[in-house]
Amino acid sequence: WWSSYFREYMFHNLLADKGYTVLDMDYRASAGYGRDWRTGIYQFMGGKDLTDNVDGAAWLVKEHGIDPKRIGVYGGSYGGFITLMGLFTTPDVFAAGAALRPVTDWAHYNHGYTSAILNTPYADSVAYAKSSPIYHAEGLKGALLICHGMVDVNVHFQDVVRLSQRLIELGKDNWELAVYPVEDHGFVEPSSWTDEYKRILKLFEENLNK
Repeated sequence: WWSSYFREYMFHNLLADKGYTVLDMDYRASAGYGRDWRTGIYQFMGGKDLTDNVDGAAWLVKEHGIDPKRIGVYGGSYGGFITLMGLFTTPDVFAAGAALRPVTDWAHYNHGYTSAILNTPYADSVAYAKSSPIYHAEGLKGALLICHGMVDVNVHFQDVVRLSQRLIELGKDNWELAVYPVEDHGFVEPSSWTDEYKRILKLFEENLNK
């Protein structure tokens, strides 16, 4: 069916036309699968939901003969967060990833959303530390692309600024940041969407299609 994420749908068809195998999965906490599935990320975002992605990669290798050294991941918002967690905490699984408007520290995100999953930073600091990519950045091995709008009122731009500084302090040089000065959380300008997807495709072509 035609997903509401129509741009991603078209991009996935472009990837398939270029010979990529695309797995677009509903990982843990996705809607429509019951209470236990929905609450599987309680106190640990980037735990079972990331494991689902890792299991998906293993399935592609086993069932479809995909080269385990040429698997990439990308996503926006929560998917951007998952991309960061994948590259930082399971770096041998994903050779490259594009994190679009990602949450990097849940302590800086919307209280109403986050507190229902991780409680509060004061009451459950361990959950926030486990779940926030900025505290795992030292694990980065693969190529990372980060894209973020500067006027994002959902995931604030400061998130990616703080992560950039952390990557600099860690001496990482296999990452790049694309900044979109006029864009909010959901891009509006066609030129911004085009630029973003061109960068993702370039990332995959240079790191996966060898």
